[in-house]
Amino acid sequence: MSAGGTRRERGESTAGVRRERDSMGEVLVPSDALWGASTQRAIENFPVSGERFPRRFLEALGRVKEAAARANAALGVLPSDVADWIARAADEVAEGALDAHFPLDVFQTGSGTSTNMNANEVIANRAMQLRGTDAPRIHPNDHVNASQSSNDVIPTVIHIAAREAVHRDLLPALDRLHDVLAERAAAFAGVVKVGRTHLMDATPMTLGQEVGGWARQVALARERVARAGDGLAELALGGTAVGTGINCPPGFAKRAIARLSERSGREYREASDHFAAQGSMDPAVSLSGELRAAAVALFKIGNDVRLLGSGPRTGIGELRLPALQPGSSIMPGKVNPVMAEVLTQASAQVVGNDAAVALGGLAGQLELNTFLPLVARNLLASIALLASAVRLFADRCIAGLEADAARAEALVEQSLMLATALVPRIGYDAAAALAKEAAATGRTLREVARERKVLPDAELATLLDPRKQV
Repeated sequence: MSAGGTRRERGESTAGVRRERDSMGEVLVPSDALWGASTQRAIENFPVSGERFPRRFLEALGRVKEAAARANAALGVLPSDVADWIARAADEVAEGALDAHFPLDVFQTGSGTSTNMNANEVIANRAMQLRGTDAPRIHPNDHVNASQSSNDVIPTVIHIAAREAVHRDLLPALDRLHDVLAERAAAFAGVVKVGRTHLMDATPMTLGQEVGGWARQVALARERVARAGDGLAELALGGTAVGTGINCPPGFAKRAIARLSERSGREYREASDHFAAQGSMDPAVSLSGELRAAAVALFKIGNDVRLLGSGPRTGIGELRLPALQPGSSIMPGKVNPVMAEVLTQASAQVVGNDAAVALGGLAGQLELNTFLPLVARNLLASIALLASAVRLFADRCIAGLEADAARAEALVEQSLMLATALVPRIGYDAAAALAKEAAATGRTLREVARERKVLPDAELATLLDPRKQV
């Protein structure tokens, strides 16, 4: 695949490369690359991590460029045919057909200018290929980037990419986890077990109540993430370099954003204050914080599942987790809670990502935040990581979760905290003495209480019935 335009415009080709020129001079670019000089300079300047922007980001970048082209055509900034070829090429970017032509490292210039120019060059050259003639050149800056700046495009792309990822990837995964947890809670409603505080035996409860608490955590996390995701609906597009909108005609942002809303099925709007929208990344920081809160809740759930499934004979063992794979290279028959471990590891990584996003938010200086690629990378990584881990945990762990009712009942009978129900009748000190004697002799509280005849047998049986304590 070769870049479009005339041979003179492309530059004389040598073996495997072609000469491209920008405002800084001449650069050699691979012959089959759709990018140009600006992108090539960034390739050479930023061989940092080998990590590229993710698919959701490139999809949003293509959508923004397509919407900008349509708005520029409507306002007479671009000839309609030029805008149409740009829009068609931008759609290919959005759809992933040109991902191989976005080689830049995510760690680059803090404004994301290199990736904005990467898009401008790829779209310009691909538009000329699609046009298939030697008509005047479609210029990356003058045409594809018309009415825009990296400083309003990249914040816009971050907002759209993250919001779309939340709605299309993460929220459905959280819904799935909530649903399977709620189903398991209903199935376990009749299983009485020991409640535990400080990891020590406490009063009885049902397994359904415990799992239902996890389901509620997920539901609340979903609400908070959805609300923060929708906080990204305000877009910086139209502010251009510093927020004043220089070189952007009146009505451009409104038209382009209406197009973005139409194509996504979600409402977007122009920032009410472009200086705030470009000088800070506060909405992205807010969303990252809610992702961290969701990760904390998910870590708790995953860890609880692991604890309740521990054993199978010397641990708590109230839950039976699906056996997915051998758990040891040396111990035969060992099976580990691998999906809970995946979820907790992913959750820990999201907490780390949030720290990076927070530091990125601190990098807003005067009229621009210069950590935009870092914010984009970690915010989108958190959404993708949680979405994958949550769905796997729901489908490969929670959906197949079983209760060991007999084990739970046996542990309840052994619990000394049944004494709590006796306190209103015999007092705290007398109940504590019974519990201490049961602990010292290895007998159950019920046996000691009967021997001491603290209450009539019928009343004692009623008070020590764990089902009446839940």
